Amino acid sequence: MFITPEGKEIFVVDGHTHFWDGSPENQRNIHGKQFIECFYAYHSALSPKEQLWAKDKFEKYSADDLYRDLFIEGPDDVAIIQTTVLKDFYKNGFGCIKRSTEMAQRSRERFIVNGSFDPRDGEKALEYIHFMKETYDIKGVKMYTAEWNGASKGWRLNDPEAYKCFELCEKLGIKNIHVHKGPTIIPLSKDAFDVHDVDYAATDFQGLNWIIEHCGLPRLDDFCWIAVQETNVYAGLAVALPFIHSRPRYFAEVISELLFWVGPDKILFGSDYGIWTPRWLVEKLWNFQIPADIAAERGVQLTDEIKEKILGLNAARLYDIDVTAKKKALAASPFSIAAE
Repeated sequence: MFITPEGKEIFVVDGHTHFWDGSPENQRNIHGKQFIECFYAYHSALSPKEQLWAKDKFEKYSADDLYRDLFIEGPDDVAIIQTTVLKDFYKNGFGCIKRSTEMAQRSRERFIVNGSFDPRDGEKALEYIHFMKETYDIKGVKMYTAEWNGASKGWRLNDPEAYKCFELCEKLGIKNIHVHKGPTIIPLSKDAFDVHDVDYAATDFQGLNWIIEHCGLPRLDDFCWIAVQETNVYAGLAVALPFIHSRPRYFAEVISELLFWVGPDKILFGSDYGIWTPRWLVEKLWNFQIPADIAAERGVQLTDEIKEKILGLNAARLYDIDVTAKKKALAASPFSIAAE
């Protein structure tokens, strides 16, 4: 729970977090090393100095670290763990649903664990979607369209194999489709994260919510022109939000564009933990004001009411979280960690 300087309680849903293992022991090849080092470069470049981690901790942090950073020292009420397997780069996968689910059992009220699949696996992908729903009762998935799979270096949301998978997701009630459409990560292709396929998938699957993580950066204009006409497309702020510290005017431009085109009801907070921890991001967002010239040009404001929607209420709506009931449940089930 985040408490404002005025004493108001703000319900926080962190829509984009990870529980990964990028350690040297798990790296399958040079590409696993490149991938986690690229993450660490983003962490180092965009974080406040006092928030920097040692590289070995960054590569593989513990469940205790995660609990403390999100819920004890951090303001999150609920965290959505996203699955990113990267099986071509990591022996046991980078961020896997089984490991995340086992970790999340320590506080079931606070975690939502999403799955993932690769449509290039054909019938096996469809079987795996059934398995995830039956075993974990997932409500969402994370799509990584630039992930390697053998000779393939990426895929598109409107590929025929992908459409078969999304048809099954819609049938099974897996309605929240988080898609990485943001900066590239070595050795993945920037072009494979292009946003134009979102336009096709969102139109053809009206029963699904398309949460476009990193709001398309560095393709913000293309994303906004798509999102404004697709009522089921949402903007995830992960990666965009840390610029509030390192380049606040750039962040002001980004959030103003999103408010102008996408609207305040379709923007979701995400810390991208463990690249960044949520407390400083939430605090800076709550205190942030759009510069007067940018606000006047766009005709937008970032009010406390809008910030409250972004920080938790919008994601709560997508995941059918009754905020009042959830607050009561969390108050009734406190938890502790070994490091306390």
